[in-house]
Amino acid sequence: MRKIKQYSFILVILLTCFGVDTAVSAATEKKRKEKEYIDFKSIKKVLKNDMLDVELEKKLKKKREIGLKIKKKRMRKYDIPQKTEYWSFFTEYWLVKNAPILKWDFEKPDYGLSDSFSCFLEKLGYYEKRFKILLVNTPNLYHFGLPSNKGEYIFILSVPFIRTLDLSKLEISMLLFEDLLRVNNGYFKNFAETGELKEILGTNFYKKKIDKKIFTRVSDKYDKMIFDTGFNYQQQFEITKRIGRLLKSDLKLWNTYLGMLKKIDTLVKSNVLYSGYVKIYPSPEMQLNWLLPELKDGKF
Repeated sequence: MRKIKQYSFILVILLTCFGVDTAVSAATEKKRKEKEYIDFKSIKKVLKNDMLDVELEKKLKKKREIGLKIKKKRMRKYDIPQKTEYWSFFTEYWLVKNAPILKWDFEKPDYGLSDSFSCFLEKLGYYEKRFKILLVNTPNLYHFGLPSNKGEYIFILSVPFIRTLDLSKLEISMLLFEDLLRVNNGYFKNFAETGELKEILGTNFYKKKIDKKIFTRVSDKYDKMIFDTGFNYQQQFEITKRIGRLLKSDLKLWNTYLGMLKKIDTLVKSNVLYSGYVKIYPSPEMQLNWLLPELKDGKF
């Protein structure tokens, strides 16, 4: 009986212990499940945050791209033209700047000079040339081929000058052709272009200081070339001889060119208003002598 009581006591203890272990295991399992549930929610939260981060990054990237485009657009405003684009740009600037002196803003008839000059050029084998002829209402400038981009020509032509000479369209075309050859030979560009100008062409001065005097000095060279210096005897000789070789094969063109030079020679010798012509284009009389060494007493 005593032994039975002992066994019963031991059984109770074992059952009690087993029950405690079971309770502990159940609690642990519950905590594990709760932990798994919480972890899943955390994962969902992380995933959601990741998606927001990705979307945010996309928006930031797009914003950066837009900002970069705006900056590049703003920076382009500070581009200095390349050498291939600079000369026509600056020549047009100079023409606008000197409008009061040149007097190009006046009502003028259509002389049909563009068509006649195109035909003249094509006759000599100069095809598809792009050019502009700016008529000016001043006797202080006669005619000039200004620096321009490759394949382009900008001419100034004085209406009082051609009217005083009573030049035909063909004679005017020859006058402009002289200027075209001077442009091709680069006389004006070589005179006007400075070392400091070469250095800055094609650069960008965004958030930088640029010496505006560089362009002022180029503009001054334009003034000097057109109104004071002009071309030297060697340059005039080269152009005259070149035209002589081109025109000698056509008797009509040859005689017309000689006649035009004779008109100019007579004008500069008899009209004080145009006496300065020889300062820009050395001696038309010398041109005649270069073309006709046997010329005597101005007859040909």
